[in-house]
Amino acid sequence: MTMNKRDLEITFFKAGGPGGQHRNKTETAVRIHHRPSGLTVTASEQRSRQANIEKALERLAEKLAALRRKPRRRIPTRPGKAAKERRLAAKRLRSERKRRRRPVDPD
Repeated sequence: MTMNKRDLEITFFKAGGPGGQHRNKTETAVRIHHRPSGLTVTASEQRSRQANIEKALERLAEKLAALRRKPRRRIPTRPGKAAKERRLAAKRLRSERKRRRRPVDPD
C-alpha cells in the first residue's frame, strides 16, 4: 500500500497533558486515517502541530510496512535421534520405578 495525500484524512484535536496553556488551548494533536488500509495513527507528544504531523506520518509508514511484510514460512522439524533416545530412556526409568512399587506376587 502506498501513501498518497489523497488517501489520507488528517484531523487535529486538543490534547491534554504536560505542555502548559499552549498545548491545552490549541489543536496540536494529529490523527491520520489511511483510507485504503483503514489504519489510524495519532501523535500528541509535541506542542508543535508540524512535529506531531511528522511523527504520525512516521508511525503510519511503519504500520503500512508491517502490513506488507509477509511472515516467514515455518519449516517443520522433527526431534533428532539422540532426543528420541533420551525420551525413551526416561520412559524406561519411570516404568522401572513404578514396577518396583508393586507388591511382590506370592506364587
